[in-house]
Order: sequence, then structure tokens, then C-alpha cells
Amino acid sequence: MTNALLYATTVLFWGTSWLAIKFQLGVVAPEVSIVYRFGASAVILLALCLVTRRRLRFSLREHAFMAAQGLCLFSTNFLLIYSATQYLTSGLVAVAFSTITVMTIVLGALFFGFPVRPRVAAGAACGLLGIGLVFWPEIRAFDLAAGGSLGLALALAGTTFATTGMLLSARNQRAGLPVIPNNAWSMAYGFAFIALYSIARGIPFTFDPSPTYVLSLLHLAIGATVIGFWSYLTLVGRIGPDRAAYASVLFPIVALTLSTLFEGFAWTPLALGGVVLVLAGNGLVLAKGGK
Repeated sequence: MTNALLYATTVLFWGTSWLAIKFQLGVVAPEVSIVYRFGASAVILLALCLVTRRRLRFSLREHAFMAAQGLCLFSTNFLLIYSATQYLTSGLVAVAFSTITVMTIVLGALFFGFPVRPRVAAGAACGLLGIGLVFWPEIRAFDLAAGGSLGLALALAGTTFATTGMLLSARNQRAGLPVIPNNAWSMAYGFAFIALYSIARGIPFTFDPSPTYVLSLLHLAIGATVIGFWSYLTLVGRIGPDRAAYASVLFPIVALTLSTLFEGFAWTPLALGGVVLVLAGNGLVLAKGGK
């Protein structure tokens, strides 16, 4: 699969996941929905590895790095981001999460030795500014009081964990771990972490058999997780985590497009200007060579 198709697949599935998550809220606790999501995804990937005879046996050191990736990318970041939505609007959470582009560049250089590419850095800054314009009304209305500061701290902490998990995936691929088995084990570890966390907190493991809940869960488990993370983390290995991270700036635009169709979101000139900046940043980041 080409890099362009991998990128488009990531943006499509992650962009539509925001709408699917809304259908998960209600009967089942968010933490338990995450358990179901990553539990199903891990089973699917492990079964795929068995059927296709992919390597599943790894050293204890390799398992330690896969567990670290699972803790950061497939559990802790989701718990923190979900918690942040209790205090922030979805737009502000999207703005906070889009800082992953900058975090990836900085943390990748400091702790993993990835080079800082000026064009990618400029594109990341352009995209972050664009997202800020798209969600400017919510930024302007933001209040540090009434839980706002806590929500922002949770969102940024979740983004930091996600960034670390993506960089660990790049590290694991550089160390020779194949993407699909690495994801399978990492998701299994992530599932175990969230399940233990939910049990420790006494959260009831209920289930909503309604078609809306089940279909949205399948979309999140198969589309956004199995396919979305496979395409994204494959891209991380091919073009680098800094360039791949720009997908996180584009998927809120897809989410807003769906919101326009299903929820009556009204575009403003400022928001449209923000989209232009986001697309311009995308051009800089994905330009051939990315230098």
C-alpha cells in the first residue's frame, strides 16, 4: 500500500471515530468501552497472526517495549483524554491533541534521536494555528476556572502519552519488530492495563446490546484500531513519526465535516481560513523529502 493511501486511511478512520465514540457514551462506562474496544482488537490481531503464521514469540526485553507502547498508546492516553472531555468541549480536546505534532518533533529529538526537519516543523506550526482558528470560538470561551485547568492538564497529559507511544512504535520498528505482531501484543497489554484499572476502581462491566452501541464498537475496534493504527504506525516506520503525526491535525477536520452533515455544524469564514492553513501545513509536512 502506498504512503498516500496509508495516510488517507488513517485520517478517514480516525476522523470518523469521534462520531462513533459519541454512540458509546451512556449505558456503559467509558473505561469499560475502551476495555471492549482494545480487547476485541487484540483478539482480532492475534488471530490474524496465528492464521498467517506471523511471528508471535519475542524476548522479554521486546515484550517490555511492547508493553510500554501498550501502556502509553492503547490505554493511559485514552483514559486521560476521555477524562478531559468531562471538563472541556470536544473542540478544545481536539486542539490540545493536535499539539501532538509539536510534541512528536520535540520528544523525538530529545529522547529518541530523531532529526528535526525544518519544513516539517513549519508545517506542524501552520497546522496547529489552523486548528486553533477552526475552534477559535471554543478557545475564546475557555475558562481556567470551573475545571478548565484540570481538563487542559488531562488532555495535554493524554497527548504526551500518545506521543510517547507513537515514538515507542517507531523505536520498536527500528529494532526489527513487525507492525502487526507488535500492535497485537501492545493492544493486549493495553487491554490488560485498562481492565485492571477498571476492576480496581470497581467500575461495573455492563454491556449495551443496542445496534447503535454494537456497530459503533465494531467500527472503533476494527476500523479505528485494527486498520487505523496499522496504517498509521506503518506510516510512522516509513516516513518518520514527525511527518506521520500530522494526521492528528487532519482528522478533526473530517470529524467536523461529519458534524456538518449529521449535527448541523455551521462553518464560519474564520474556520474555513483555519482549514486552508491546515491543508497548507499538510503540504509542507508531506512534501517529498519532508526537509
